[in-house]
Amino acid sequence: MKLYRHPLSGHSHRAQLFLSLLGVPHELIDVDLKARAHKAPEFLALNPFGQVPVLDDEGTVIADSNAILVYLAKKLGRIDWLPEDPASAAKVQKWLSVAAGDIAFGPAAARLVTVFGANLDAEGAISRAHRVLAQIDAELAGHDFLVGARPTIADVALYSYVSAAPEGNVDLSDYAHVRAWLSRIERLPGFVGFEKTAVGLAA
Repeated sequence: MKLYRHPLSGHSHRAQLFLSLLGVPHELIDVDLKARAHKAPEFLALNPFGQVPVLDDEGTVIADSNAILVYLAKKLGRIDWLPEDPASAAKVQKWLSVAAGDIAFGPAAARLVTVFGANLDAEGAISRAHRVLAQIDAELAGHDFLVGARPTIADVALYSYVSAAPEGNVDLSDYAHVRAWLSRIERLPGFVGFEKTAVGLAA
């Protein structure tokens, strides 16, 4: 499998992290976002939206990080990571929606300002980040992972941008359950870290 990614993209990292947790051999292909390689015709042929990551599984091309998580779990029959019972599957989907919504417009957006110089409302993003972190912290008060006692792709989808939230000036010190959850994920066999940048609170 080939994963087209950028090393500072949390969306890319969640796909890379899941490949590593599953022990799937893969080739990482860096896409130079600064040089706008993601908007070049050859990349747009893979993903017309011009975004990383993209997974190429011997000609089966999957764009969108959450779609990649679902694809890998389904292809490999990993119902431990993507449960099939209706209630658990619905909970996983809820958190994938949070990853694409509140996480993307909260901690991910705040980090875009400090890491990439994005022209976004930093204070608004930080405020949204704290709202969703409080919700995640409350959820994790009752169990080790987002959907229960075992990790699922829901945890993978949220990990990268939550772990890097301090880079966007989002302080995690008030969220003890979130910090414990991050540590549990980091102890999983096959874990691979998200490349750090010295910006924001991490400077």
